Amino acid sequence: MHKTDVIIVGGGQAALSVGYFLRRTGRSYQILDAEAGPGGAWRHGWQSLRLFSPASWSSLAGWPMPPGPDRYPTRDQVQDYLQRYEERYALPVQRPVMVKAVTRYEQGLLVQSADDAWQARAVVSATGNWRCPYTPSYAGLANFRGLQLHSAQYVDPASLAGQRVLVVGGGNSGAQILAEVSALAQATWVTEQPPRFLPDDVDGSVLFQRATERWRAQQEGRVVEALPGGFGDIVMVPPVREARARGVLVAREPFERFVANGVRWRDGSESAFDVVIWCTGFRPALEHLAPLGIVDAHGRVEVATHGTRSVIEPRLWLVGYGDWTGMASATLVGVMRSARATAQEIDEALGRDPP
Repeated sequence: MHKTDVIIVGGGQAALSVGYFLRRTGRSYQILDAEAGPGGAWRHGWQSLRLFSPASWSSLAGWPMPPGPDRYPTRDQVQDYLQRYEERYALPVQRPVMVKAVTRYEQGLLVQSADDAWQARAVVSATGNWRCPYTPSYAGLANFRGLQLHSAQYVDPASLAGQRVLVVGGGNSGAQILAEVSALAQATWVTEQPPRFLPDDVDGSVLFQRATERWRAQQEGRVVEALPGGFGDIVMVPPVREARARGVLVAREPFERFVANGVRWRDGSESAFDVVIWCTGFRPALEHLAPLGIVDAHGRVEVATHGTRSVIEPRLWLVGYGDWTGMASATLVGVMRSARATAQEIDEALGRDPP
């Protein structure tokens, strides 16, 4: 049984960001990461995955991401940056540790893995979303005989060459995966709503500036005109622009149901597919918090949080899961505000006891 002031569950960008600010308080803390090495969810992104913001707009607090040969950093660049960031600030990461449960005891919270346990006065959950890929429910899905992949499992298009591929999902992952798959396979793109493409000169840095302006307006009680562009809109990174030039960046409306060898469209016609790639997002990975009774039927706790702090269990904070835990907090640069506020709040909550 180990004792510490704070346990951070997770080892990706949100966990490291909280660790960076928490180290300034002098409180004892430990980061528990389920992965085998540094990088968090970036260890599992597909090979050609790239950010849609320049390195200068994709950095954690304290140390800018070094620029690479291209404007938009690749998956490997981000993973390398997070590893070097962890080493630079000597953040106390223990891995691999899969946290199974967080429970209450008299003086705080008990964090348990299969082989170990930690007593903490405060816990930060920063596990992200990657371990909980979401696939929508479609009629007839159980009858489909083809291969199904979620973007969480997709690696590269080489094994799909010459096949009939259905890409489902209208965000940046859907557009980027469609772009490279369509170069080797017969690809069809389906989106729930018509995809929203940003102008070629608008990237993630502009989106973050707009999100910051909205956040400042909220803090000051001001009303700002609706600013175009959101993090769900598609950024025209070079592979997506190239797909547009080939004329393949065209989405179809949702289909009615699956059939054994493909899908049936709403007009009654059918199309055969060998593979479906689901680019339909993720849900928060919060299974370890189930014993606390704070997770709702949808797998979220947003109705019971004040900022990043749980209302039902005030010794628990949640960071990096999306706007409900801080505007743009699921992004590299956007998590800084939430992480800094969380570390300060924890230090104040632990009171005047010496670190």
